[in-house]
Amino acid sequence: MTKSLLRALKGEPQDRVPIWLMRQAGRYLPEYMEVRSKAPDFLKFCYSPDMAVEVTLQPVRRFGLDGAIIFSDILVIPDALGQKVGFEPGRGPVLEALPGPEAIAALSREGLREDLAPVYQAIGEVSRNLPAEVTMIGFAGAPWTIASYMIEGGSSKDFAKLKSWAYGAPEGLARLFDLLVAAIADHLCAQIEAGAEVVQIFDSWAGVLPEQAFEAWSLRPISEIVSRVKGVHPGVPIIVFPNRAAFYYQRIASSSGADAVSIDATVPLEYARDVLQKAACVQGNLDPMLLVQGGEPMKREARRILDTLAGGPFVFNLGHGIVPQTPPDHVAALVEEVHNWRA
Repeated sequence: MTKSLLRALKGEPQDRVPIWLMRQAGRYLPEYMEVRSKAPDFLKFCYSPDMAVEVTLQPVRRFGLDGAIIFSDILVIPDALGQKVGFEPGRGPVLEALPGPEAIAALSREGLREDLAPVYQAIGEVSRNLPAEVTMIGFAGAPWTIASYMIEGGSSKDFAKLKSWAYGAPEGLARLFDLLVAAIADHLCAQIEAGAEVVQIFDSWAGVLPEQAFEAWSLRPISEIVSRVKGVHPGVPIIVFPNRAAFYYQRIASSSGADAVSIDATVPLEYARDVLQKAACVQGNLDPMLLVQGGEPMKREARRILDTLAGGPFVFNLGHGIVPQTPPDHVAALVEEVHNWRA
């Protein structure tokens, strides 16, 4: 029998709603922290297949989730392109920021698959050790989000440097995007060839773009990546998560070529049902802080989401990733609530 997550993404009927959670392998799990303590730094953690395999499998073993997303990071792409990437405790990612478009010449995607071979090795190993009903998920960041880190040098509140490229040096940003589109598509294809049955594209900062810029710097490059991946692996579902994209979700659902759109917690459920589900499978969208709260507030909202969206193609997830303070027992209760739900 086809896996429930794959059936949902393909719009097929399902006997129960599938659930997986963004950042399901992470700091809220004590077993994750035990493995993490053995890694010298975060990037080396991502490039250690044995560790990546173990932490990818931990939430599947503990909660009976329907998907296993490989433990990695979106910033392996700039690292493989030749940009210096690091992670500092309490600060997050720190990159040697691109000073201007002239710096793009120093980047290259030659050898990308060799550099990221540990990721593909981990995917293959996880795939061989997953329960038969669990789907293997690969992922990558979208060009706009990855470029934000490459140009800003880390996280940003106003994206001033990135937007100065977009508005003041669009030809330079376009050259960077050409490189990123090719690299991301190749990375996703390599993950599929290693064993990923579904891939997700994260555009975490899509919501900071005004309308015309969204078209140019989020929708178009994502659509090109989807087209390239589908050209090689037409049967593999692709999910796109353009976080906080508001009304632009409709454009992703109807125009990107993706099979599913993952929605954040601010998206009205009736809009998702009446507009988005007519174009694609919908994935989402419980507020991660309700998962922290747990109990009846969490279950009540989970049932409301299910009652509204489970009549169409739907995958239960959060509106963003699990936060570190989440009690693992609440995750177990949520998975049970979703799996036990019936129309």
